[in-house]
Amino acid sequence: MQPWRAELALDYRLQDGRTVVARRHRGPLQVQKALYPEGAALAHTLIVHPPAGIAGGDELAIDVAVRPGAQALITTPGATRWYKANGRLASQRVTLRVEGGAEWLPQEVIVYDQAQVHSQIDIDLADGAAMLGWDIVALGRVAAGEAFARGAFAQTIALREDGRLQWLERTRLAGGDALLDSPIGLGGHVAFGCLWAAGPRWSGAQIESLRERLPADRVPVTQLAPRLLVARALGATARALRGALEAAWRELRPLTFAGRAATAPRIWAT
Repeated sequence: MQPWRAELALDYRLQDGRTVVARRHRGPLQVQKALYPEGAALAHTLIVHPPAGIAGGDELAIDVAVRPGAQALITTPGATRWYKANGRLASQRVTLRVEGGAEWLPQEVIVYDQAQVHSQIDIDLADGAAMLGWDIVALGRVAAGEAFARGAFAQTIALREDGRLQWLERTRLAGGDALLDSPIGLGGHVAFGCLWAAGPRWSGAQIESLRERLPADRVPVTQLAPRLLVARALGATARALRGALEAAWRELRPLTFAGRAATAPRIWAT
């Protein structure tokens, strides 16, 4: 099977009080039309990958620009699957350049046994931009009784503010590695993820209040820079992990976007 080379570019701009999006794509990466369930200023967008999964040799690139004053929420209609790779590396690179406000909230990633994954998320925030984002990964297919016994998962997340590096995270996991069960690794959990929030200059009182409302053993919150918080979680299933990070998102959304209510995209309930 011939591997896919797919690219998607999204450019959000504010026009007459409405966020509009220009799009350009090559290969099987597309978006449905923008939706406005929370008003014209905030464009909800679904990224669709018709093959339904990423196979060995596939290369996907997503480039998002959110211009000053524009507001965007980007998610997916379902989980992304990284298939058994037959020895070939599959990759996805996401670039997020935010000058207005953005939420990057794709549904979970499922890494099949024998997948070979390279994932990269590069975030560039302008001074004063606001953003919430998460990344949710499940290793193996628990419901099918499949463990992540062979293969490799490599991911880098980098966030810069006004060109200065604020956060760099690298994950390197091999199928069957001792780190999957080690207490200094995943501790036997098959799902892991993080949520980041960049908005106001976080105060000590805000962070302590947030920690009180979120169980520290499930979603510990760390301040990495004056405007950057990161919450992390582990789960026995992707659904359990998603629930923990969604609870953090509901708490952080009004704080990050000046009182914006935590209204979940309808697609999450389907």
